[in-house]
Amino acid sequence: MTYYDDTTIVFLNGEWLKAKDAQTNLYVQGLHYGNSVFEGIRSYQTRAGETQIFKAEEHYERLHYSASKMFIPLPYSVAELTDISYQLLQKNGLSDAYLRPLVFAGSNMSLTTPAESHLFLCAWQWGKLLGDKLVHLMTSSFQRPNPKSCFVDAKVSGHYVNSILAATEAKAKGFDEALLLDADGHVAEAPGANFFFEKDDVLYTPPRGNILPGITRGTMLQLCRQAGIRVEERAFTIEEVKQGDGAFLVGTAAEVTGIESLDGVPFQRPWANTFGAALQQMYQKLVLDEVLHEAYL
Repeated sequence: MTYYDDTTIVFLNGEWLKAKDAQTNLYVQGLHYGNSVFEGIRSYQTRAGETQIFKAEEHYERLHYSASKMFIPLPYSVAELTDISYQLLQKNGLSDAYLRPLVFAGSNMSLTTPAESHLFLCAWQWGKLLGDKLVHLMTSSFQRPNPKSCFVDAKVSGHYVNSILAATEAKAKGFDEALLLDADGHVAEAPGANFFFEKDDVLYTPPRGNILPGITRGTMLQLCRQAGIRVEERAFTIEEVKQGDGAFLVGTAAEVTGIESLDGVPFQRPWANTFGAALQQMYQKLVLDEVLHEAYL
């Protein structure tokens, strides 16, 4: 996939540059050790014809949280980051887009965080991460990082090596995506999305502690409360999931993606008859309807 061309404009350390001209120091800690934090954000053209960045404030609050956990300075406020993001879309003529803010630690080959940091923002048109079809998952041989080894609720670039390994393994074995367990053998999440499954008219999703509590996950919980859908946040096993009626993944890049099977075992109900399908429609209405969108910010 092409993420930029000769006309693409990016933001780097307070400057607007063409993507092909943007440069950074090859000795930055973010490159060598993965000490950087990022967000994945989507913008949509609403039914009213305006460009809206979905939950920009929540995304940039989490970016600040992640940076603080990794001791990376971020001298931009949430409001400033939001304003830069809208400028980025305008300069590139984008409305329905995916935005990637990245804050990376400066030059330092030691294992302490440098005082210097860099801010990079870019955007491109990107469809759903896993496409529009129902996906086939496999239980990964890789575990989600132990919460005693790092801040698993921070969106840190280095954590995604684990995601790359899990997703690559799954695709090499003929599956669309992986499902990772935690150190206790309970379901955690997919490489880039949170997980829900349905059984007997109740939705289940892993609790905080071993997952990245995604912003789209939080939106699903809000929508479930609005729709009167019962949700339980608790630990559960792969065996429980395989007895489920339906399942789906949620994330900014994946949006709401239905699951056909886990380890070759199909779910019991047709996708169209599941809570996941109903929430998928509600989510699309939410991000495209300006009035409803504002009610959730």
